[in-house]
Amino acid sequence: MKKIIVPTDFSPVALNALNYAADMAVDINAELLLVNVYNIPVSYTEIPVVVVSVEEMKKNSEMQLTELKNNILHITSGKIKVEIESRVGTPIDEIEELCNKEKPFAVIMGAKGKTGIENLLFGSTTLTAIRHLSWPVIAIPPGKEYGKGINKIGFACDFKEVQEKTPVAVIKEMVSTFKADLHILNVDYNNKNFHPETPEQTFKLHFLLDDLKPTYQFITNPDIEDGINEFAEKNNMDLIIAIPKKHKLLDGIFKPSSTKQLIFQSHIPIMCIHE
Repeated sequence: MKKIIVPTDFSPVALNALNYAADMAVDINAELLLVNVYNIPVSYTEIPVVVVSVEEMKKNSEMQLTELKNNILHITSGKIKVEIESRVGTPIDEIEELCNKEKPFAVIMGAKGKTGIENLLFGSTTLTAIRHLSWPVIAIPPGKEYGKGINKIGFACDFKEVQEKTPVAVIKEMVSTFKADLHILNVDYNNKNFHPETPEQTFKLHFLLDDLKPTYQFITNPDIEDGINEFAEKNNMDLIIAIPKKHKLLDGIFKPSSTKQLIFQSHIPIMCIHE
C-alpha cells in the first residue's frame, strides 16, 4: 500500500497540507504517516542550560500528533490508516532517514508565502526538503484543497537530455495513480532555448511517455517560472511536476530578493523531484 509522509510543525500551513494529504490518501487508498521533528531548546549562558526537558518536549509532540491523528480519523470516517512518529533532531535529517526507511509515495508539506518571517519557519524546512530529498516532495500552497482530485498534471520540460534526466517512472506512477491527463510544458521566447538537438529530444521524450498519451504545450514567455505558473492557472492544472535543478528553481527559491519563485507564487501544488 502506498504511504504518504506528512511532516508537521502544527502550524496552519502544515495543517492545511495535512488535510490535503488526508483527502489524497482516501482517494488513492494510501496510508498517512505524520511526523513531528523537534529540537531541544538550549539557553546559551556561560554554561548551556536545557530550557525544557526532553521528556516534556516528547510528550507535547506526541500529544499534538495524537490529536491530529484522531481528527484525521474522524473526518475521513476511519477510511485510512494513520500512523504518527515523534523525533528529536534536525528536521531534514530525520525526515530523510524516515523516507529511506518507509519509501513513501510522496512527502507532502506546506508552502508558505514569500515575505518576512513566513520563509524562516516551516517554509524553510519545505525548501530544504525539496533541495535534499530524493523522494517526491509536494508543496501545498496555503488554503489549497484537494477538491475533486488530481486530473491534470503538468510536467515542466526543457527538452534537454530527456532520456537521462526525465523521471519517467515517477511521472508514470503519478499519472496512472490519479488517472490524470499529462501535459508537457515547455517555455520558450523567440526560440531562445531552441537548439539543434531539440527535435530529436522531443521525439525521445514522446517515445518515453507515449503510453501516457501526453499533450504538448509550447508556452511563450521570457520567464520559465512565470510561463509555467500562468499556464497552470489559466488551464486549471492540479499538479505541476518540476525538476528544480534543471529549471534553476532552487536558485530562485533561495534568493530572498527573487520575485520569480514558482513554489511561493503558485496556487497550484508543485511536486519536485530530482534527476
